[in-house]
Amino acid sequence: MSIASIGEIVWVVGIIAWYVVRYPFERRAKRVRVMSNRRSTTDTIGLAAASLGLAIVPALYVATGIPRFADYGAHLWLVGLGALVFAAALWTFRRTHKELGRNWSISLEIREKHKLISTGPYAAVRHPMYTSFLLMGIGQMLLLSNWVVGLAGLLGFAVLFFLRVGKEERLMLEFFGPEYRAYMDRTKRIIPYIY
Repeated sequence: MSIASIGEIVWVVGIIAWYVVRYPFERRAKRVRVMSNRRSTTDTIGLAAASLGLAIVPALYVATGIPRFADYGAHLWLVGLGALVFAAALWTFRRTHKELGRNWSISLEIREKHKLISTGPYAAVRHPMYTSFLLMGIGQMLLLSNWVVGLAGLLGFAVLFFLRVGKEERLMLEFFGPEYRAYMDRTKRIIPYIY
């Protein structure tokens, strides 16, 4: 088995694990009443870009090898590092879902009895879900030895992040007011101590 194949297998297992983590929260979220929904066209575009870059493009590559022209040599140390980064993404993703609990939503929504969460990964950054997507993109870039596929994940993340994070923060400020402002003052957006 080639090193590139090992990277592809690790990516596939990681994506399956991602879905296994998300599924129960998605089911539970449907049972909690939505008080405010700010879903918009840009929200849909961001989610589509993330899905395209972090799931569809790499899945096509793993299944078909296309676009082969952008392949580069796979190295064991890159695949190993990619596996660690992807595992960190999954850990962050799981912890984020656990902390949010009934507050979790795939789009910009305020749920019934919504609370401001500032524990777990939320103690370090305001948007650890986006941190997990950034880590997934980096992990994908290291696991799949193809320039187009690697950059697709980071681009998909960037589109989602920059289209949504400002709206998300405005919604939280509107709903939680000074409590969220104080939270913003003591945390960074997605990278602890940096950004």
